[in-house]
Amino acid sequence: MLREVNIAGLTIDPASNTPILILKTIEDEQAIPIWIGLLEATSIASALQKIDFDRPMTHDLFKNFMDKLNIRMEKVEVCDLKDNTFFARIYFASEDHNFDMDSRPSDAIAMAVRFQAPIFVDEAVIEKFKIDDGDFEMVDQSEEGKKWAEYLQKLSPDDFGKYKV
Repeated sequence: MLREVNIAGLTIDPASNTPILILKTIEDEQAIPIWIGLLEATSIASALQKIDFDRPMTHDLFKNFMDKLNIRMEKVEVCDLKDNTFFARIYFASEDHNFDMDSRPSDAIAMAVRFQAPIFVDEAVIEKFKIDDGDFEMVDQSEEGKKWAEYLQKLSPDDFGKYKV
């Protein structure tokens, strides 16, 4: 089952200075943090803030190409999580046929923002992030894993102020 999400914000992981994209389910605001690259975070943030550059960025170039070919982006699905790596699919439609492609979630979401396409996350991916009443089992028992668990537990909406959404 797929659940629609919104982009709740972008923040920076203080330990690694890596951007984190926070998605939240529309229905119950379940948060899904995805660590992404700096270039993809910049692309997402600039699209959300409707910043135009003199020259097209890669995601803008791809959108322009698709527009020329009359290809629409129907939706994005974050469909799997394996070994701490997220997987996504982008669904397209043209006059002739529909097709989908494998993608990194950050690229798929950067494109979805530009096309104003809905973003979905598979329920199985969301289940991996559910925390019931503060009780959770930490899978990664290493020191690094404990630091991440502590960091994620302390996240609040105010932490997402770096990029306006």
